[in-house]
Amino acid sequence: MEEKKEESKNKNVKKVNLLDHNSIKHMLDESVSDIVTSRGYKEDVRLSNMKLFLGTVIIAVALVAQFYNKKFPENKDFLIGCIALYVVLNGVMQLIMYTKEKNAILFTYPLEGSFTSTGLVVSSKLPRFSDEYTLTIDSADPKSISAGNSVQFTKSVTQWFTKEGVLVEGLFWKDVEALIKDYAKEEPKKKK
Repeated sequence: MEEKKEESKNKNVKKVNLLDHNSIKHMLDESVSDIVTSRGYKEDVRLSNMKLFLGTVIIAVALVAQFYNKKFPENKDFLIGCIALYVVLNGVMQLIMYTKEKNAILFTYPLEGSFTSTGLVVSSKLPRFSDEYTLTIDSADPKSISAGNSVQFTKSVTQWFTKEGVLVEGLFWKDVEALIKDYAKEEPKKKK
């Protein structure tokens, strides 16, 4: 009976290798997404879907170029066109990731029943060889009249993990929820 209780407790524990910077950031980012969506924000997956569609088109172009009916000397112009299209579409994908996505880990729709017309963009940074995790919450449409000011915090990840690498979710949830409340309290920008 006691073993079953211990097993159920261990299933909910989020453990990470403290020497692996990427797994720490991934664990914190997943927890942030859980926290924000648990507060009633619905995830906006339009950008992800657009990137998936563009990636599928890029793969289709590569497959058509690979398995085209004619042999190489005869299909030279067609291959050049496919390669050019492949490069252009990959450039568009990189441009979308650079300009729209940046460090974002979550895009949301506005809260249902709220007066704001913009959702949230939640982004994070954990520089290499650093323990300082920066979490930023911003408006999905910063030019909107109902957009709030950007809020962020920077804290050491050592505050949220035990020596064994277990995430102390209560402390992390409290910090993230405080940041969400700070964003909600911010007055919208006034248009001049």
